[in-house]
This record gives sequence, structure tokens and C-alpha cells, in this order.
Amino acid sequence: MMAGETMNFGVDIMSFYLYATNTVPGTHRCSMENGRPPDPADWAVMDVVNYFRTVGFEEQASAFQEQEIDGKSLLLMTRNDVLTGLQLKLGPALKIYEYHVKPLQTKHLKNNSS
Repeated sequence: MMAGETMNFGVDIMSFYLYATNTVPGTHRCSMENGRPPDPADWAVMDVVNYFRTVGFEEQASAFQEQEIDGKSLLLMTRNDVLTGLQLKLGPALKIYEYHVKPLQTKHLKNNSS
């Protein structure tokens, strides 16, 4: 598997779990919330950066820090924001949006609609 790719079309659940439970070196998320990974809306800028590093976008993660993208900002991002606003190469930007940002947005909306 190449860096930045996931096994399925969506958030790489194992990477997300490892990130959320602080079992990946260099991350600082320390706990699960009610048995679930923390809500991305509560992420600080470094949480967003570390998430993208953890799922294989080491080079691109710094763009989120440079643009001060926290969890709330991440959940508001459009496809165009990711493709042009972060000034990333097209291939990684498409993967970041389709396989990570969009599923995180969908999951957040689903979890907060009840």
C-alpha cells in the first residue's frame, strides 16, 4: 500500500483508532470519548495535522498547520478548499478530500443529528 492510500473508500478506521487512542508515536490524543474516537469538531490545529500524518499524508499535513485548520474548520471545508486553498498537488488533495475530509464530515453530521 502506498503512503496516503487507504484500504477502503473512507477513513482508515485502524489509523483513526490508533490516532485517537494515542498508540501512534508523535500523537497526543489521549482518550476515547464514550467508547468512540473524539469528535473532529473538538480537534485543535495540531490534532488535524497529526491525523493527516498518521493516515499517510506526512508532506501535506503541514498545509493544515500553515492555514491554521482546526477541527471545526476541517468540517467546513469544501472540495474546492482542499483542492485549491491548501496549495497541494492534485492527487493527494483529491485523496485527502474524498477519503478523509468528506467521510469525517459525514460521520460528524450523522453523529450529531440525533
